[in-house]
Amino acid sequence: MNEQFTNLNKGRSLMLKVIDGLTIEQLNTIPKGFKNNIAWNVAHLVVTQQLLCYRISGIPCLVSEEMITKYRKGAAPSAETSGKITESEFETIKELLVKLPLKLEEDYKRGLFKEYTSYTTSVGVTLTDIDSAIQFNSFHEGIHLGVLLAMKKLV
Repeated sequence: MNEQFTNLNKGRSLMLKVIDGLTIEQLNTIPKGFKNNIAWNVAHLVVTQQLLCYRISGIPCLVSEEMITKYRKGAAPSAETSGKITESEFETIKELLVKLPLKLEEDYKRGLFKEYTSYTTSVGVTLTDIDSAIQFNSFHEGIHLGVLLAMKKLV
């Protein structure tokens, strides 16, 4: 499982490199053909990891319910705010992107994840325990890395 945590951390570092230098306007731009933006995708990864690993294990998430509602699967940037995330909000999101995998690894190693409710993802993968959730999360993040790369070309 150590390799899964290494991969998660490396993938997130790569995402931060991919978006480094983009302005907050670029991060908030919704490219034609997309329903969200780069900033939303990064926040979505933070939320999804929390839901897949903590909530389905019966453990409270380490992010707010407001954040979960804004960035969970199926959500999109809000019309009231034109989908805009402020620079300050995005800095917090980037901090969570880096810190929460470290906390996940720490919690995993101390045996926090004892229960897991079986869950079938939207792509038909059934998660049965924390190990399968962590592995699927890396797959999910790879998909979104591709999305980020595509969006970057369009902003």
